[in-house]
Amino acid sequence: MVQVRLAEDQAGLRACLRLRWTVFVGEQKVPPSLEVDEHDSSGAVHALAMLDGVPAGTGRFVLIGPGLAQIGRMAVIDRARGKGIGIALLRFLEDEALGRGARRFTLNAQVSARRFYEKAGYQATGEVFDDAGIPHVRMDRTA
Repeated sequence: MVQVRLAEDQAGLRACLRLRWTVFVGEQKVPPSLEVDEHDSSGAVHALAMLDGVPAGTGRFVLIGPGLAQIGRMAVIDRARGKGIGIALLRFLEDEALGRGARRFTLNAQVSARRFYEKAGYQATGEVFDDAGIPHVRMDRTA
C-alpha cells in the first residue's frame, strides 16, 4: 500500500535525501555537488512516499512566484517503480501547493519521464536541455 506524507521533521527530510541520493547519484550518476541545493534547507516542501511502510519515493515543490509552484526532485527507488508511487507523489505535491496558493505547476522532467508527466496533464513548453548530464524538458500544467 502506498502512503504519502509531508516530510516535516529531520528524520523525514533525511529519508527524502537518502532516496534522492540513491536514485540520482547512485543510479543516474548525478554529481553529488548538484544533488542538494539551497531549497532543501529552506523554502521547499518535501513529500515522502512509503510502500508497505518502507520509504520508496520522494519529491518536493518550491513556490517560485505568485500562484506558481515548481515541482522537482521526484525520485522512486528502482524496486518500487510501476506501483503508483510517482503519480501519488505528484498529486500529493500538487494538492499541498494548491493549499498554499499555487494555481500553476512547472517542472523540469527528465526526457525519459516525459510520458509519465504528459499522462498527468503536463505539456512540454520548451526545448530539450541538459541538466547534470541528463536530457530534460520543461513541462507545465494549470490546476
